Amino acid sequence: MNKKAPLIITISRELGCGGAYIGQQTAKKLNMYYADHEIVARAAEQFSANIVDVASQDERVEPLWKSLWSYYGTAPNVYIPSMKKYVPTSLELFNTESEIIKHIASEHSSVIIGRCGFYVLRNFLNRIDIFLHADLDFRVRRIEGLYSISEEEAKDMIVQNDKERGNYIRSFTGKEWTN
Repeated sequence: MNKKAPLIITISRELGCGGAYIGQQTAKKLNMYYADHEIVARAAEQFSANIVDVASQDERVEPLWKSLWSYYGTAPNVYIPSMKKYVPTSLELFNTESEIIKHIASEHSSVIIGRCGFYVLRNFLNRIDIFLHADLDFRVRRIEGLYSISEEEAKDMIVQNDKERGNYIRSFTGKEWTN
């Protein structure tokens, strides 16, 4: 390890296992910079886009038809002022968030949550990659309590989120998320 370079801890996590909480506590205990939702906020700012719209795309891959429609389906032959809000494609968001993550990692010892940080920072020498997971029952109970939803809604949310994160990571890194 290079003692002069910032220490980076990347945390990949399953929904409901407590990854954000563990990341926050680790950063606090080690007096490190914590980066999670700030990455999305910075990306939204760079795109001059609504943070809610950008967050809805975060760690997800849009279907091919949707990306083609947004690229080809909205270009009329004459100029018509757009009333549509700009939402970046999955690839644009991934590339922008990757640059933000690299910038943070080069400036501070940091705990970076998700967004393929393990892959984006693969060339950083002082890096520890962590994958957090938990038993499905634990995750369901935790999500029920955090969001005040039913057991069935929590389980559906977890299954959907895990599927989307897995697809996202596989699409942009070629790696299996849980490996």
